[in-house]
Amino acid sequence: METFRFETEDGRRKTVDAPLSKAMARQQRAHERLDAFRLSRELALELYRCTANFPQDERFGLVSQIRRAVVSIPANIAEGAARRSKREFSRFLLNARGSATELRLLLDIAHETGNLAEEDFRRSEQKLDRVFAMTSGLIRRSDLT
Repeated sequence: METFRFETEDGRRKTVDAPLSKAMARQQRAHERLDAFRLSRELALELYRCTANFPQDERFGLVSQIRRAVVSIPANIAEGAARRSKREFSRFLLNARGSATELRLLLDIAHETGNLAEEDFRRSEQKLDRVFAMTSGLIRRSDLT
């Protein structure tokens, strides 16, 4: 049995217990073995915490864009890992890398406007550089085989 939590369209939170097949469980865990996924997920959680401290007037601007871009990275890695072919996996990794590039620009802007502290910027920048390198390595490896 697996517990799924989600939010309904009217904003209520629901929890549902559902059986999970062995094949589906294996497929879901494929991405969890990738260092690029784990590190990008960690980065997403950190940036969610950092952006919570941004000014209220940035909630629908910079905060929204940073959060969308940072979540897109592990989401694309996970979705690509669940695909059947290496070519499809590579395409999703390219999307993840594109989101990483977009995030880099957004972090630069947040830092330069004084919304993102120097320490948070440097830490995020280092993790993002590592995620980008790992994702590029996975793309090369999937293209070669």
